[in-house]
Amino acid sequence: MSGRRAEGPGTTGATGRTDFASASLARHLLRGAVGFGAVAAGFALLPGCGPVALLLVPVGLFALRGCPMCWTVGLLQTLSRGRLRRECADGRCSLAARTAGR
Repeated sequence: MSGRRAEGPGTTGATGRTDFASASLARHLLRGAVGFGAVAAGFALLPGCGPVALLLVPVGLFALRGCPMCWTVGLLQTLSRGRLRRECADGRCSLAARTAGR
């Protein structure tokens, strides 16, 4: 098994929660451009191509990993990955900025 992490909705990160983040910010933004572009094109081409144009909408939703909100959550996870650290003590958990030495 390679060290690369699986991607897609339903995968779990180190915390055991659903992970929508991408391996890099560029990859995530590319997925967003493809997803939002396909959804917009599906509706924009509807008058000219008819219902066949709506076949682009599922392609866009697949690229967004389900919905625009899922993509947005993934963007936030991608941006925060490596910058935040969870600390739990005495039954209370908090987020702290990751220090350079840790």
